[in-house]
Amino acid sequence: MPQILVNVDHSMRVMREESFGPVVGIMPVKDDHEALRLMNDSEFGLTASLWTNDIARAERIGQALETGTVFMNRADYLDPGLCWTGVQEYRPGRRAFRDRLSQSDTAQILSSEETDMTLTANWSYPTAIRFGAGRIGEIGEACVALGMKRPLLVTDRGLAGLPITAATLDLMEAAGLGRAMFSEVDPNPNEKNLESGVKAYKAGGHDGVIAFGGGSGLDLGKMVAFMAGQTRPVWDYEDVGDWWTRADSDAIAPIIAVPTTAGTGSEVGRASVITNSVTHEKKIIFHPKVLPGIVISDPELTVGMPKPITAGTGMDAFAHCLEAYCSPHFHPMSQGIAIEGMRLVKTYLPRAYENGSDLEARANMLAAAAMGAVAFQKGLGAIHAISHPIGAVFGTHHGTTNAVVMQEVLTFNRAAIEGRIEELANFLGISGGFDGFHGFVGELNSALGIPRNLSELGVNDPISTR
Repeated sequence: MPQILVNVDHSMRVMREESFGPVVGIMPVKDDHEALRLMNDSEFGLTASLWTNDIARAERIGQALETGTVFMNRADYLDPGLCWTGVQEYRPGRRAFRDRLSQSDTAQILSSEETDMTLTANWSYPTAIRFGAGRIGEIGEACVALGMKRPLLVTDRGLAGLPITAATLDLMEAAGLGRAMFSEVDPNPNEKNLESGVKAYKAGGHDGVIAFGGGSGLDLGKMVAFMAGQTRPVWDYEDVGDWWTRADSDAIAPIIAVPTTAGTGSEVGRASVITNSVTHEKKIIFHPKVLPGIVISDPELTVGMPKPITAGTGMDAFAHCLEAYCSPHFHPMSQGIAIEGMRLVKTYLPRAYENGSDLEARANMLAAAAMGAVAFQKGLGAIHAISHPIGAVFGTHHGTTNAVVMQEVLTFNRAAIEGRIEELANFLGISGGFDGFHGFVGELNSALGIPRNLSELGVNDPISTR
């Protein structure tokens, strides 16, 4: 819980040293000179934030502050490459204060009822994640942090012409990074898409990839960055044993991931799913350095998702958490993440589905999606074992297919997972044990407009059709 301390004195320890907690001390001063004197009278403080509508006054104060970085009307950005805590004597380089100022930066005073500050954060697990509404505005800074000067934005055909993509390209161009885009990406990306993407990457002389979109754009973008410097076929790097060691790790380009759906969690994954267009098999291509160096999770980019995509991607996140939770492998960290991920989906997916502009729901679903992808390091199961081949042959939406087969898989696995599901139901506030949880899944699917069976999904006879 954030703490605001009033009537404090400069001599107090809380006002002179670092505090790793949401603590703000309010201390009145008579003028700017006294404020500067007191702020500079500490061995701590690499970062400062000024809040004012007076730009000229802010610039005068900012130039006089003895700190490494000064922000204007914001305090939510921390470059993963910046030492942001420690003593003043260690300064990796003063960031130009004037560049942080803008006439559009207006101070806002918000009450706790008007905003939930917990929905903006910087995380370092499992990679550097800039989470919160409006964070896409940091795309230029993120590229600089990873050393990108000519990034290629990779997305799917459906997103290519949407305003959120155009706005992101505008931000890239404004940062001097160009506006190169590749969008020849199918809903289930295949090696043909990958070949075209690598060709575009090399032809444009690019030095990094912005993977932008849902699972398709994220997976293909990561693979473009991976394969652009490799010499073997992509299938040689399938997630089998130590095949990933065949790759030239130094040739993998830096990756920034920007999810625009809340489901796959590919933005925090070390692999991509690529469909073999000849055999209609989905293959997982893995390498530790495929994990994006920076993720920008901005819920405002997800508000335009149509209801069917909101439902399908949301149930994909739920399936990841559910199967990870049910996996027999030992991984307590993933187990805990999976449980909380399911709670978030249960609470916020219906809200996001009913009101696509509900930013709190959208933000929590983005978090749940990332949690699902982290959790399934513990393992997946029959839901994905069924949905992957169906998607490869029939081109069905992956998350929706997961939702359709979920109840049947629960029934099939009942003898092995009943006790665990009963514990899960208790945690989620679902009565009736295993049967109650099974019924909840059916009710949630129905509320989200999920097809009731594979036939309604358009899969009538997969064996004879194949």
